[in-house]
Amino acid sequence: MSVTAQRAPDTPVRATAAPVTPAAPPDRRSDRRRGAHDRKRREYLLFALFAFPNLALIVVFAYWPVLGNAALSLTRWDMIAPSPTFVGLDNYVTLLSDPSFLRVLRITAVWVLAVVGISLTGGLALALLFASGNRGRSAVSALAFSPHILSGAAVAAIWLFLFDPNYGLSRILFDTFGLDSPHWTTSSSWALPALIIVAVWKGVGFVAIVYLAAILALPRDVMEAARLDGASRWQTFRHITLPLLSPTTFFLLVTQVIGAFQSFDLIAMMTGGGPAGATTTLSWFIYNEGFRQFKAGSAAAGAMIMFVLLMVVTVLQMRFVEKKVHYR
Repeated sequence: MSVTAQRAPDTPVRATAAPVTPAAPPDRRSDRRRGAHDRKRREYLLFALFAFPNLALIVVFAYWPVLGNAALSLTRWDMIAPSPTFVGLDNYVTLLSDPSFLRVLRITAVWVLAVVGISLTGGLALALLFASGNRGRSAVSALAFSPHILSGAAVAAIWLFLFDPNYGLSRILFDTFGLDSPHWTTSSSWALPALIIVAVWKGVGFVAIVYLAAILALPRDVMEAARLDGASRWQTFRHITLPLLSPTTFFLLVTQVIGAFQSFDLIAMMTGGGPAGATTTLSWFIYNEGFRQFKAGSAAAGAMIMFVLLMVVTVLQMRFVEKKVHYR
């Protein structure tokens, strides 16, 4: 029996449409990253545009002279010869083995410690005095600050007259007590104390104004809480005021030490490093070696020693003193 396959009647074949893949959305995250990158690049470019002139000035007028001075300190030159003669470390060995230079370092240490210590203590005392009353505070603080804005030459001229043992105010004061006025600027025993008095008089007003601004900015609620707890004025000052003033004290300590090391004008006008080297600090020694003795290499070596001393003192202050600073 044969079976005949019957074909199904033709039915229209429907075309199956392929699934349509939607278009990929733009990668917004990559666009944002690209935009942020471009923005940072523009900010860096703008920063470099504004910072480059300042950095160039610092390099040209600060770092490059230091390098040049370091190179000069390794030479011997009288400023007349066509070129310096390289001598290595001979200038440093000569200075550090010379008793007169070691005396210069001792005088510099006494000068810095006395000027900075008295200025900070006296400035803080004046600031507390100014802060205790409101009447006339502006006038008195301006009067105390005025010596700081005077030139060193003017201050020296004033005090040379005051210290004059024959015609100055010093003679009048000592005559009141039946004593002879010291020869302030011509005596080896009195010359350095005289310079310290003048330097403190000139700089203590600046310290007082800075301390006064810090005292007036102290939180009053803390002071009132201490008084309510029965703390005395001394206890409040020691345990509250001084710790809160420590950032200001640290700032003044660093700046006053650097300024004392670099003091020159008062010494030049009042004593000229004398008598007998009694007021020869490191700054005056550098000037004397370079521009009076024409020993450029020795003067440069002295300047490098001052630079190293200042760096060491500043690092020690940052390392140990700043630990005691209480930032609010």
